[in-house]
Order: sequence, then C-alpha cells, then structure tokens
Amino acid sequence: MTQSQYDTRAGTPFALGATPTGQGTNFALFSAHATQVDLCLFSPDGKREQARIPMPDRQGDIWTAQVDGVTAGTLYGYRAHGPYAPEQGHRFNPNKLLLDPYARQVSGTLRWSDALMGYKVGANRADLSMDTQDSAPFIPKCVVTAPLEPATRGPNHPYTDSVIYEAHAKGLTMQHPDIPAGLRGTYLGLCAQPMLDHLITLGVTAIELLPVHSFIDDRFLVSRGLRNYWGYQTLGFFAPDMRYASANALAEFRQMVQTFHTAGIEVILDVVYNHTGEGDELGPTLAYRGLDNASYYRLRDGGRYYINDTGTGNTLNLSNPMVLRMVMDSLRFWVRDMGVDGFRFDLGTVLGREGQGFDAGFDPGAGLLDAIRQDPKLARAKLIAEPWDIGPGGYQLGKFPHPFAEWNDKFRDGTRRFWRGDAGMAPDFAARLLGSAGQFDHHNRPATTSINFLTAHDGFTLADLVQFTVKRNLANGEDNRDGHGDNHSDNLGVEGPTDDPAITAARALRKRNMLATLMLAQGTPMLLAGDELGNGQDGNNNAYAQDNATGWVTWDGADAGLTAFTAGLIALRRAHPVLRQSRFLHAATRADGLRDIIWRRADGTEPSAADWHDAGFRCLGLELRYAAASQNPSPDAVFAAFNTGPDQPINLPDTAAAWHLILDTTRPDLVPYLVTGPITAPAHSVLVFANHP
Repeated sequence: MTQSQYDTRAGTPFALGATPTGQGTNFALFSAHATQVDLCLFSPDGKREQARIPMPDRQGDIWTAQVDGVTAGTLYGYRAHGPYAPEQGHRFNPNKLLLDPYARQVSGTLRWSDALMGYKVGANRADLSMDTQDSAPFIPKCVVTAPLEPATRGPNHPYTDSVIYEAHAKGLTMQHPDIPAGLRGTYLGLCAQPMLDHLITLGVTAIELLPVHSFIDDRFLVSRGLRNYWGYQTLGFFAPDMRYASANALAEFRQMVQTFHTAGIEVILDVVYNHTGEGDELGPTLAYRGLDNASYYRLRDGGRYYINDTGTGNTLNLSNPMVLRMVMDSLRFWVRDMGVDGFRFDLGTVLGREGQGFDAGFDPGAGLLDAIRQDPKLARAKLIAEPWDIGPGGYQLGKFPHPFAEWNDKFRDGTRRFWRGDAGMAPDFAARLLGSAGQFDHHNRPATTSINFLTAHDGFTLADLVQFTVKRNLANGEDNRDGHGDNHSDNLGVEGPTDDPAITAARALRKRNMLATLMLAQGTPMLLAGDELGNGQDGNNNAYAQDNATGWVTWDGADAGLTAFTAGLIALRRAHPVLRQSRFLHAATRADGLRDIIWRRADGTEPSAADWHDAGFRCLGLELRYAAASQNPSPDAVFAAFNTGPDQPINLPDTAAAWHLILDTTRPDLVPYLVTGPITAPAHSVLVFANHP
C-alpha cells in the first residue's frame, strides 16, 4: 500500500462525506476522540487496499483530506486510531475498516467473521480485549458519489386527502405475476406499471416503505439461514440499500420516486435514527463504534455498556451536536436529493431523549425534534412518529409537537376489540371514530394527527387477524417467544384456514367492517399492503426475518372482491369531505343550529350516560357534519351505524333532506339508493347514509 501516487492536502470541513471536486475528492469525517484517521482506498473490486492515507488536517472535530486523482466510483473506507479503553467508552481499533456514515453508496455485502469484532471473541471479559485481525475483506466499501441535482417535488397531498399504504420494498412485488421477473423485489419493480395501476385504482395517495437505508443482516439470523427482512438494522443513513437495486441504487431509487410522483403518489420512508446495526458491546465494529463510540452512542456504567432504549443493543446519542447534524443532513438529503415526501420515525420517542442517563425522559422540545420542526427544507415533508419505545416512560402517544403526526395504536386495539364483541367498548370506539381527541386535541393539532391503522408490518395481517387467536412464529427460530401475545384477534370459530362457508363469510364480513371503520374515522388512514388482497402470513405476527413467501405479499388467488370493496371505501371517503376533516368535532352547534356530531341509539334518541356505561351497548349511530369551528355552512351530512349485535331496526335522523344508503358491509356490491321506508342494521354490520348520493 502506498499514497505516493496521490497528491494529498488539507480539505474543507463544510460538507461531510466524500465530495468530488474538479481535481479529485474532498473527504471530511467527524471524530472528536480519534488521534489519527486513515483514509483507505480500494481496488474497483473492493478486494485490495491500494492506499492508506493519514488525513492531514483537523479543524475542530472534523478530519479532512483533499485527494487529487480520486474520482466518482472510487471505493474507500476509514481506519481510526485512538484509545481502546471500553470502560471509558472508547473502542478505537485501526485493524477494523470503517464505513463513512455519510456514504451515499456502498459496494459489496457484509460477510460475517470474527474479524469484524473489535474484541477477541471467546476471551475472558471479551469486550475489554482488542482483536488485531483485519476486517477489510469482510465489510462493504463506500463509493465516492458525484453530487446529485435536486429531485422533483412531489404532489404534496394534504393530510385530509391522504391514504397511506405501508409496504415492503421487496415483498410487495416479489410474487406479482405481471411484473417482469427481473424487476420483482426492486425499486423499479415497485413503480412498474402493474403496481402503479393497482395503487391508483385502489386510491392510495402515499406509499410508506419499510427501511431502505443500507442495513445489515444480524449474525444470529444468518446462522439460522434467515435474513433481516424488515431492515431495522441501519448501517448507513444516506445510502439506499443495494439489495433492492439492479445496478445503481441511487439512480433507481430516484427514478422510482419520480415515477410515483408522476402518478400522483407520495413516497414516505420508515427511518431508524434511534440506533444502528452495531448492537451492544459484543456487536461488530463497522462504523460508528470505531469512529467515535463515546460520541455516537448513549453509554452507561462509565462507558463500557450501552443504554438500550431501543431493544436492539444500542441507542444513538442525539444530544451530541454532530450526531444530531448527521440525522438532519440525512433527512435533508432524502428530501432534496432523492425526492421523498416524508418520514415515519421508528421508535420516535428515542428522538426526544437527551442526556446520558439511563432514565433520560422524553422531551417534546428536545434538540432533534426542534431542529426538524424549524428546518425550511423539511417544511413540506410529512413527519410521522411511532410514539413509543421500551425505555422509561416510553409510551408517549399524543405527546409529539406539531407538525408531527403519530401512529395511533389505541385506534388499532379499540377497533379490533369493538368488532370482536368485547363488552363495554362503545365509549372507546366513539373516541377513535372522532380522531382520538383525548390524545391529540391540544396545542392546535389537527384531527389528521392521528394515523389510524388496523394492521402494520408488526403484527397480524388483516386476514390473520380473523383466522388466528395465537401467534405462530416458530419459523423465526425463537420458540415462538417473539412477537406480541395479545393481538385482540378472533378466529370466529376455527383456528386457521377453513372451508366452512359460515365461518368464511363471517371472517369476510369482519374484515369489511374493520376496513369501513378505518375509512370512516376522522384522522389519517394507513392500510397495510396486501390487506386489500386477503394476504396472510400463516399466523406469524413478527415476520421480521421471513424474506420468503411468508413475508411477501401473495398476489395469486387475491380476493378481488375485497380489493374492490377497499377501493370503494377510499372513494367514498374521498367523495364525502365530512369524513376527513382537519378540525376536531365536539358536538358544537353550527351557525345553522345543528351540531357537528350527534350520537344516536338505534331508536334515534341520543344515548344517556347509562347507555354509554352499558356493557351491552352494541349499536352505535353517528350523525356527522362539518365542524362548527370550520365555519363551513354546507348542509352535507353523513350518518353511520356500527352494529356488533344482532339485527337491529334503526331510525334515521329526522332532517329536511332525504337519506341515501351508500354503504352496507353485508352487501359489498350495494348500489346506493334513496331510503323510503323502515331500515334494519344487519347483525355485525356498518351502514352509511348520506343526505346526498
């Protein structure tokens, strides 16, 4: 190895990462505690380290080198020197090649070896030892990448018009028969015409992708012949993962986004800024740990161990300004350069934890949350938090500041329990229908803050929710200990698949009722990809390691009737804006003397306090108009009846306008008609009436 053929001098610290210039490439890297950082250049196949160049300049905590002759496409990595003192939080080991946190592309795949560990595997008090094996043969290499032109701007749908479709970048298309085999499971497969046709016909406005940031497969999964299918083990926050690309991940991802935008569909990314794939003190040294462990991670017990609010072994130290900057630079990159329209923040409460203490609590005014909220480049981005983690006080539903929206698990659980027939659920169900105001109606947050969902990647699919009462995760290799045990599911008489026509019909109706609830509720609906097809996972409610037919969406034998019904629900929601308001509804009196909501019993009267506390209150009516506070004088109204009991005659509200029946979940092919006589809510049904067709 030599550096003689490279003219190297001090670089500039302003843009972190590798930035091609007219003469070569400027390299800039953060490390507060390193004593020396070496830039390593590799052969085009990544197998030979051709040069090792000590970075010649340090400005503050940023190391720089301008290396002439290095052009876009060059493979590189770093080695960092400094104290190997785990009990003080330092784990520098120059024998380990390290990835650039700002790399836009990586080449090659991680191959598990003990050489990836900074310590001697099997040694006494192993993590305090220091391993001298070279890890370069086993780790991917970073790629010098030319700057990108700003990406196209998306359709910018307001939340009131939004229907989000959560999908896996690979699993959605791997079994799609109409997508060319070479494109299945890729970014370009996602935006292939058959997939666009399905999404447009369905009526969704945004596709939310599980993590596509460069990630690793955990060693324990690889040893079992499994993979980290979901992708929640990020290694690079700027690089789209190559496993979903045919050749050039950057170019193909940008093409995918532009194609979705042309079709009027936004792209939202599930992002994992709470931890990295390096795990705890017994994990590999791949990037952050070796570059500056004490800066990048929240540590405890003097620095040897990691705070684990994420359940993955480590937690990023977002109170460090340079770690915070990395996250902000990453967010801006994906919006400006890659064109994405928003983010769903995994374990979002971690983003609001500051300080090194184990009991650091959630702070809605934490530095990173404030930085995101004030950034003009992110002003148009949709920001969605998963408002919980496993740390102290980790459940924070409703506590995020505007403009964050939040996944609402209370909607998920309340809707499941109501339709399962659990006693006394009417008050909770009513709250969910109105956007969960008890959680979100404060600090002028809109009703669309509540991201309502029945199912998500984590848990049962909708099909499994009506087939299984017990999870079946044995294929994950953890003796069925993983995954949630309480799913509020119901097999309706038989565990698993059945040919019994009565049970099959009851299951189909239950799915329609829950989907109708999702699309009729105030808030922003999110649909799990495949639920509209009847896709199941054989009872696996934690398919994080199932990169196979279990985790992939099944298209053959799809339930065309359910797909059409779901599309009809989305169209119904779109056609009736009273179902998707931005203001919360509190039974306030409008200028025309009518209240914006009126709850009804089946006989048409308003429920008393005793009714609301009656465990057997199972037929709930909701008369809905524009919010009084909106000053919208439109007389448009919708009346919905939700019946979890037997057949029930109902009295429609007495209004000047006639009522049209526009939805009956027991008759999915219903043609709307004017109601002229008595009407009955069938057992286990949702009926919707409108005062205009």
